[in-house]
Amino acid sequence: MAALSHPELARLANTVLQPGFVGTTAPDWLRRRIGDGLASVVLFGRNIVDPEQVAALTASLRAENPDLIIAIDEEAGDVTRIEAGTGATRPGNLALGAVDDVELTEQVAYDIGGQLHAMGVSLNYAPSADVNSNPKNPVIGVRSFGARTDLVCRHTAAWIRGLQSAGVAACAKHFPGHGDTSVDSHHGLPHVAADAREIARTALPPFTAAMEAGVRTVMTAHMLIPAYDDRLPATLSPRIIRDLLRRELGFTGLVVTDGIEMGAVSGRYGIAGATVRALAGGVDAVCVGGESAEESVTADLTGAIVAAVRDGSLPGERLVEAAARVREFADWSAALTRSVPPGDPRGGAAAGDGIGLVAARRAVRVHRADQDLGGSAQFPLVGDPHVVELSPVTSLAIDGRTPWGVADPLRALRPGTTSVRIAESELTGAPGGAGDVLDGQALRPADGRALVVVVRDAARHPWMSQALADLVRRRPDALVVEMGLPAEDRLGAVHLSTHGATRVSGIAAAEVLTGAV
Repeated sequence: MAALSHPELARLANTVLQPGFVGTTAPDWLRRRIGDGLASVVLFGRNIVDPEQVAALTASLRAENPDLIIAIDEEAGDVTRIEAGTGATRPGNLALGAVDDVELTEQVAYDIGGQLHAMGVSLNYAPSADVNSNPKNPVIGVRSFGARTDLVCRHTAAWIRGLQSAGVAACAKHFPGHGDTSVDSHHGLPHVAADAREIARTALPPFTAAMEAGVRTVMTAHMLIPAYDDRLPATLSPRIIRDLLRRELGFTGLVVTDGIEMGAVSGRYGIAGATVRALAGGVDAVCVGGESAEESVTADLTGAIVAAVRDGSLPGERLVEAAARVREFADWSAALTRSVPPGDPRGGAAAGDGIGLVAARRAVRVHRADQDLGGSAQFPLVGDPHVVELSPVTSLAIDGRTPWGVADPLRALRPGTTSVRIAESELTGAPGGAGDVLDGQALRPADGRALVVVVRDAARHPWMSQALADLVRRRPDALVVEMGLPAEDRLGAVHLSTHGATRVSGIAAAEVLTGAV
């Protein structure tokens, strides 16, 4: 091919970047870059105040380019951007997998898509098509539909159908499957020990199901899979992107990276180095800005891509191919968006919690202890309980502002409810040890009251499992609400599993505890 000029290269480089930005209105630098070829923008929780504000923001961005790809990471459930400040009104994938009603999953995804569409979003980095085969996985967990491949396949397909029928493009992630990992890729590089036959049997089928359901975007995983490539993480690996995803599985759509500044790849190669290697390896678009959203980062990446073409480390033909796929996807997603009339940007929340609350209620599971407690357990609750919530540090995929738990929903039904939230640092750092904290903050206020203990992903947090066991040993009549991925051991006189820690899951649990449902 003929040598490309610097302006041509810069424009192509802009085309393959999907940057985030800071603020609730479009900054001038972003508008300028859209004029210079930037084809995609990503929204994060920091860009969102309310649905009407987002609709105005996306309209202003599209004034620069009507076909601009506006992406968001809205899995719903624990990973929500549009409801990060208020708590999700729809449960996440694990709850939907627990119900195992594909029509319900499709309805929930359609509800999410309807709201995103009305807000001007055209691409959603969801669903997670990962099979959560490792119950101690620190980054997937409730984001997966479950631990069985067949279950994940049918719900991945249903979620994609529902979302795209509402006019928003779906994205299957994290290829080739992030479910069997024990390291959070935000911080380090996970390794997958399974051989190629096992991966093909367990992890790849949901991505095939996604393609059959019409997905046009796949997001790569930042993890090392020696069965395919013992040197490069999947996001940077031609063997995984070109050979496996494109040639073997036949995917012809857009391949986008997970956040390129995540430690799994940037820790070794730097953000610019990882970007160039990802494009050279077969990726078409680079997502950046979850943590690094400054104008200078986008400018540096544009410069690094241009320099890489000049020095030969990124073939010009590969950059041209990647940019062409971005533009092709932009045309397709714009047509998809225009094919569906816009609705209310408040979505299902405009009429209450709607289908989300229906799904959350159906996902609650109740287990009663076998032992005879002499009728001491109050279930449903008779009076106002004391609630103890054990709070973990969550993955960076989850917005730390997002409300969760059962105390507030219970208080709405039982105004005299008291509560305390206890973090690991409070237990390990207490002068008298964990026992004093539990006796003082958890048990003493519960004298004469029913005790409700709420945990979140307890199986992944030994301190939480121990604290829960200590509380139940002291109060065998305790009612336990397990939010997140359920553990094998069900402690408490009555044990509720919600399969997620969303606001709507807390409401559903409170209804069950009080006998409202």
